[in-house]
Amino acid sequence: MNDLGTPVLDNHIHLDRENQGIEAVKDFHRVGGTHLLLVNKPSWHLDVEAETGEDFRAVFEETIALAEEATEILRGRAWPVLGVHPGLVTRLTDERGFEPHEARDLMQAGLSVAAEYVRDGRALALKSGRPHYDVTDAVWEASNDVLRHGLDLAADCDCALQLHTETTQDLSDVAEWAAERDVPRERVVKHYATGRLVGGTPSVMSEKEYIEVAIEEDEPFLMETDFVDDADRPGAVLGPKTVPRRVQWLLDDGHEDAVTVAHVETPEHVYGVDTVGTLGS
Repeated sequence: MNDLGTPVLDNHIHLDRENQGIEAVKDFHRVGGTHLLLVNKPSWHLDVEAETGEDFRAVFEETIALAEEATEILRGRAWPVLGVHPGLVTRLTDERGFEPHEARDLMQAGLSVAAEYVRDGRALALKSGRPHYDVTDAVWEASNDVLRHGLDLAADCDCALQLHTETTQDLSDVAEWAAERDVPRERVVKHYATGRLVGGTPSVMSEKEYIEVAIEEDEPFLMETDFVDDADRPGAVLGPKTVPRRVQWLLDDGHEDAVTVAHVETPEHVYGVDTVGTLGS
């Protein structure tokens, strides 16, 4: 195992035991990775075609089980992040005949079930968002209703909310909704960020160019791969070794402070986790 001398956190990764699964965790560990935020895969990827909020529970339980198995391998640990992928709205409306308001209600119910796991300490944070592609006005508004429900739950659970959204560097509208609910802005985390963000904390895709932008911004940030663990797309979006290798690159270039920001200070500020204190030998 390549000990980089620092916690190394991938803030957004997926695992699927039917694909690489725990082998991806072993790859991450071997190159110096220590901590993971494991986000449940979209429900339909696990052959769950939900009819009620309770139907999402199988997806969440599987994610928690994988996080526990990953923790047995890592020097640090894995934490589950649970929620409903915003792309489900299109699957429901375009393929299953739901009206936008019916899709909204089902997705909100699934998020409410996810929040149960945060409240009882079995999950760290929630995940929601809105489509990153063009949709009708009715679907967009329904999706924003789901996102706002996620913020309601984050306020109730006192936790962070990871967001999958359109490509943007400005989430001021979401920051305003968060403020209305007394959710600290830093706990609004934009997954798949490109280094610069107004209205929340960027979880930066670990391409060198995006990391360089984040360092120039001199603001709190996280690093991620969005590894999807799909046999049809091996290595997509970025492979599980990417974050540790980018940390090594940063250290080699003298950016120790940026590594501390992304892997120690920001995780503590956003999620309340101690990546140093949870390191084993």
